Amino acid sequence: MHTSRRTLLAATAGAAAVVAVGGGPALAEDDDTGRHDDKKLRALISRMTLEEKVGQLFVMRVYGHSATAPDQADIDANLKEIGVRDAAELLAKYRVGGIIYFGWAHNTRDPHQIADLSNGIQKASLAQPRGLPVLISTDQEHGIVARVGRPATLFPGAMALGAGGSRTDARTAGRIGGAELRAMGVRQDYAPVADVNVNPANPVIGVRSFGADPQAVAGMVAAQVKGYQSAGVAATSKHFPGHGDTETDSHYGFPVIEHTEAQWAELDAPPFRAAIAAGIDSIMTAHIMVPALDPSGDPATLSRPILTGILRERLGYDGVVVTDSLGMEGVRTKYGDDRVPVLALKAGVDQLLNPPKLDIAWNAVLQAVRGGELTEARLDESILRVLRLKAKLGLLKDPYVTGRGVDRVVGISSHLKAADRIAERTTTLLVNSGGLLPLSRRTHRSVLVVGADPASPSGTTGPPTTVLGAALTELGFTATVLSTGTAPTDATIAKAVAAAQGVDAVLVGTYNVTAASSQRTLVNQLLATGRPVVALAIRNPYDVAQLPDVKAYLAAYSWTDVELRAAVRVLAGRADPVGELPVPVQKADKPTEVLYPVGHGLRY
Repeated sequence: MHTSRRTLLAATAGAAAVVAVGGGPALAEDDDTGRHDDKKLRALISRMTLEEKVGQLFVMRVYGHSATAPDQADIDANLKEIGVRDAAELLAKYRVGGIIYFGWAHNTRDPHQIADLSNGIQKASLAQPRGLPVLISTDQEHGIVARVGRPATLFPGAMALGAGGSRTDARTAGRIGGAELRAMGVRQDYAPVADVNVNPANPVIGVRSFGADPQAVAGMVAAQVKGYQSAGVAATSKHFPGHGDTETDSHYGFPVIEHTEAQWAELDAPPFRAAIAAGIDSIMTAHIMVPALDPSGDPATLSRPILTGILRERLGYDGVVVTDSLGMEGVRTKYGDDRVPVLALKAGVDQLLNPPKLDIAWNAVLQAVRGGELTEARLDESILRVLRLKAKLGLLKDPYVTGRGVDRVVGISSHLKAADRIAERTTTLLVNSGGLLPLSRRTHRSVLVVGADPASPSGTTGPPTTVLGAALTELGFTATVLSTGTAPTDATIAKAVAAAQGVDAVLVGTYNVTAASSQRTLVNQLLATGRPVVALAIRNPYDVAQLPDVKAYLAAYSWTDVELRAAVRVLAGRADPVGELPVPVQKADKPTEVLYPVGHGLRY
């Protein structure tokens, strides 16, 4: 049974006391437009202790599906990593201003559980002296990065939307995705990605980007910002000043972006400018070095010239600045975990996201103020921005959600149908020699489905080959499924070749194919059988350059259900291929030459 809003409000001494601080008046917005009263917010800040102020700056992970009764394994993980048993103890000890949800932290089992967890967190926070509502966040980019899975609605990711080219679709995806997050108590989404993916070897952005054209990306970013924020969820453009041109993953290394200042202004800045013009609520920093913008060698997250000089002063942004996770290697290479949060605040950051050791980070900020390196006024500046955002999002008026609201909004039929329609408009037909596609049930009734089955993101019902096989079966084909993996062995390849002998066509899902990949061997040996072979790039569209002999190639940009099922409808002729490449595909043997340009996409 799900807790009602009435019960929760009663538990915190009534609706009038939900946001009452120290016996003062409730701090709701001035009116329904979401405007806030800085005078009231500053008065609230003035009554905080220094420890409470420090806590408001942190956004922290916590393990468990419940704020007060997590499973024992999650209690053990919390004790080991944070020194508390659960979210309630985290809030009582550190008074953090935000909590981030992760699937691997067991925060996101299902929509009702998420809503109950959100309510439990708010209740625990408001129970503290001078307690404030918590700004709950997550990474719900859709596509390959989604923390909340089925039965919530999952949309195509950024590059797929870029292939569709419709700002209306991008805005719709943001609006619906945002409404569902809000219904579950999540009011800040770390999306959309504003990086311009100009490097095909980028290991961390790739299909998370809308594309390679700065102006096209800017338009899609602005549309998504408006979509999310129209639903009452704070959008977060990331990763400033731009993570699109790197071959290093900042989770595991320290990327260096060699763009000149002029190149940065032309390639990286436009999407962030567009986000700011669209009224973006928060911007996330990147753990990257950009020597042309700051020659000190510091990551952007810790760079005052970048965050204050460029983002605040040159671009005129006065919203919330949140760091990328402080547990990532890119921000820990040069400084210790005790220095990183202090330097981030000195650079101009407002929210410190997910430090590896909260006690070290929290105490470092506390001591920096007591020792004079940071002023309390500097903390107040960031807390005011955070409180403004909480007020705008309605958290200071009513932070709770209801089970009825979940049922009314999350994963409803109209949302799922919208996701399907949008996904169909993103599938891109790259090659169709001899008119092999669309497949016909008369001549290609039996289909062997083989290929890569990478770890499934949220929003999938099974491995990609299974999802593709099921989708073909629903359309009247006879599908046989054989997972061959991202690095098929000789034995696996031989098994696939033998299976191909008895079918009318083969569908192979490719995943990040390189010159040395055994996926190339698999596809070439399948082609040698003489059976019609259709290939589907289930992540990066660059795969097609490594497999020039394939007669029919489509790009889905992700291996989530919504994109795979849409791709099957396209290859079966149930939907027209209308997607167009949002990134160029270079020739495999001549990377300086373009094989398929931006805008390439075939039609039936």
